Amino acid sequence: MEAKALAKQIRISPQKARLIADLVRGRNVETALNTLRFMPKKGARILRKIIESALANASQNEAIDVDTLYIKKISVDGGPMLKRIMPRAQGRATRILKRSSHITVVLDEQ
Repeated sequence: MEAKALAKQIRISPQKARLIADLVRGRNVETALNTLRFMPKKGARILRKIIESALANASQNEAIDVDTLYIKKISVDGGPMLKRIMPRAQGRATRILKRSSHITVVLDEQ
């Protein structure tokens, strides 16, 4: 049995979120949460909340043993970008892309 959590339009770039997701992919849920709890990165706090949400979703199903769950899949996809303009020299302007992410976490029993 699988449990899933999805967070959309999170204001972190997908590249930064994937660095954190690669560290916990395939691990036991308890180990992953402990790892993320002590990481000083913004993405670690966001990913920990999503994993806890997936864990809460799993606990609603009585057929799933919460103690044996592991992270089967974490995918970080690009979301919509906020486009901003920064003034530059000689009347020019450059575009700044503020990226966002869609993060999906799937937990499964071992």
